[in-house]
Amino acid sequence: MIGISESQNLRIPEHIAIIMDGNGRWAQRHGFSRTAGHKKGAEALQRLVRLVSETGVRYLTVFGFSSENWSRPEAEVKELMKLLRYYLRSETAELHKSNIRLRVIGDRSAFDADIVQLIHNAEKLTAGNKGITVIMALNYGGKFDIAQAARRLAAQAVETGFVPSTQEVLHQFDAHLMTSGVPDPDLLIRTSGEQRISNFLLWQCAYAEFFFTETLWPDFDRSDLDEALSAYARRERRFGAVLRSSSEG
Repeated sequence: MIGISESQNLRIPEHIAIIMDGNGRWAQRHGFSRTAGHKKGAEALQRLVRLVSETGVRYLTVFGFSSENWSRPEAEVKELMKLLRYYLRSETAELHKSNIRLRVIGDRSAFDADIVQLIHNAEKLTAGNKGITVIMALNYGGKFDIAQAARRLAAQAVETGFVPSTQEVLHQFDAHLMTSGVPDPDLLIRTSGEQRISNFLLWQCAYAEFFFTETLWPDFDRSDLDEALSAYARRERRFGAVLRSSSEG
């Protein structure tokens, strides 16, 4: 296995997306509460940001809270919001010190006003940083993202009286997504053994390489990241085309 210290010799993805799954199962396995599992998951994210920033990856997008997560038990949602507040307050200064930019995507309207303000403050403080960009998907859903982009394009067509062609829509669509200005993920990682993308970056992951691991998110560490990067480096990314050296269809 090739370690991160040797990652300069690998073909490194520009953008990694991660579905951080398995906090609850980790807690159950260790006899802890689900809240304890989420806290361990937050620690794993802190660890991962440091590790990924060492590899040369420019963008890291993590699925922090999906639009479907509101349906979880009320007590669990409250604990998740407390955890979000805590880390937005405690980690923003450290991210800024490390030259890391934080960006948040998702529908903020469902969050309490103080959380919205904390997000705004964190984004504003780190906006000029030139290191890795960490994108937190909070109250995010891929279908909603596509729908709101389509609505913006439709409103634009009504305003201008011009209906773009299908090819023009395809060309313009990325600029109306919540990830506008960010290259599509090259590698999507999901932990805990589940093998689906759960309404995460549906449009953006059209040509991403997928890597699924049995590791539960709180246990995800350097060796797991090394394995994912090594697997990515071995893939042939053809984007629907046939490589000149390949006879495959």
